[in-house]
Amino acid sequence: MSLEQDLRDRSGNVCELCNSTTDLDLYAVPDSPESTTADTSIFACGTCRTQLQDPEQVAANHWRCLNDSMWSTVPAVQVVAYRMLHQLKAEGWPQDLLDMMYMEEDVREWAKAGIAEDTSSKGLLHRDSNGVILEAGDSVVLLKDLKVKGSSMVAKQGTAVRRISLDHENEKYIEGKVDGQQIVLVTDYVKKL
Repeated sequence: MSLEQDLRDRSGNVCELCNSTTDLDLYAVPDSPESTTADTSIFACGTCRTQLQDPEQVAANHWRCLNDSMWSTVPAVQVVAYRMLHQLKAEGWPQDLLDMMYMEEDVREWAKAGIAEDTSSKGLLHRDSNGVILEAGDSVVLLKDLKVKGSSMVAKQGTAVRRISLDHENEKYIEGKVDGQQIVLVTDYVKKL
């Protein structure tokens, strides 16, 4: 039996990431521990393959399908889902999925092997008031009361802001939820937890 036929059988002839039934083909997972086999490949549609191979083409909303496919029992699917969620974690919702995702330790190591250790695509480093580097998904605490522009809300000193996202245009800005409202924070007034 051919590799492609093995993948067709395993996937039920649908994309293992988004369940599309069009333009299906083999996608060999990069940085795999062994050569291309059914265990290191997935069956993916043209849209998923294009976005996996070219980060400039990534459409974040397409990858909401990972909410389902991240629970696949196939390690190669788990690896691709983990890597894409990691790539998109500044969007906010992918970080929630990453926090819930369960993987065997060896599969997690395989997934991490394919992730570049780059803090942001433009090389911006977001630092808190003490100079500690902030990353998407970190938690911070406010160092002083901050008036939120455009509202009567005041974010109080000592408030913890969890799962921040980074502004990819300005290293001084981060975003997070305070009292259920998404706001922009200046890094000079926060400290990493």
